[in-house]
Amino acid sequence: MLYIVATPIGNLEDISIRAINVLRECDIIACEDTRHSKILLDHYDIHTKTIAYHKFNEQNSADGIISLLKQSKNIALISDAGMPVISDPGNILVKKLIENDLPFTVVPGANAGLSALILSGFDATKFAFFGFLSEKNKELKSQLINIKDFKGTRIIYSSKYNINKDLENLYFALGNVKVAIVSEITKLHESTDIQTLPYALSDPKGEYVIVVEYVAEQITLPNDTDLLKELETLISVNGKQAAMKILKEKYDLSKSYIYNLYEKNKTH
Repeated sequence: MLYIVATPIGNLEDISIRAINVLRECDIIACEDTRHSKILLDHYDIHTKTIAYHKFNEQNSADGIISLLKQSKNIALISDAGMPVISDPGNILVKKLIENDLPFTVVPGANAGLSALILSGFDATKFAFFGFLSEKNKELKSQLINIKDFKGTRIIYSSKYNINKDLENLYFALGNVKVAIVSEITKLHESTDIQTLPYALSDPKGEYVIVVEYVAEQITLPNDTDLLKELETLISVNGKQAAMKILKEKYDLSKSYIYNLYEKNKTH
């Protein structure tokens, strides 16, 4: 079995009993950084053999892990912090496990994006995770378009090296939106800074989560006379059915309301 195990994102106590038991009892732990993981493993007196599994060797290491699983080894996959696969190595391995019909499961735990969403106080009924913004202009442009088009709270990862550039790019794409800049999650100096863009940090340190608020555009509903005029104009260009659909979506009205308004006017 391959266990995808979440590890603490700051506070070492944020790990489940199940995760500790899995790390102790499995044959091998595949780590994003074995030196970094040693701190956690030593803290919980875990002496399981470790191997490296990071983004620079992911293709080859995934094949090696597949081979070990076929030898009936139990392996745990961990990243430096939080949940593997989510902006961390692991996605290639999961795809290969599915292709090879090999079993795997998740041992859930801490996640920086979801923690930051809660700390922001922004609407959590609809949200999307966009990971790190690309440093390649073409990919960045595509990301920013997707972020702008998403009608819900948006979650973005950043680092001290890119945070101000990322905030600037978000401002150019989204304008004067409100953001929560969350850092040091679960640590002693945890911070949630609510600001309206444009904004820049004076002395960035560590890792950040940027949570971008979404505020639905307020559309003023016209009176029946103006609505009918707009409907007639749309009918002349698009036809009756298409025109009604356009107004239904634009003003969030029921189709029956628009239809009855049209029929009532037509009979008079």
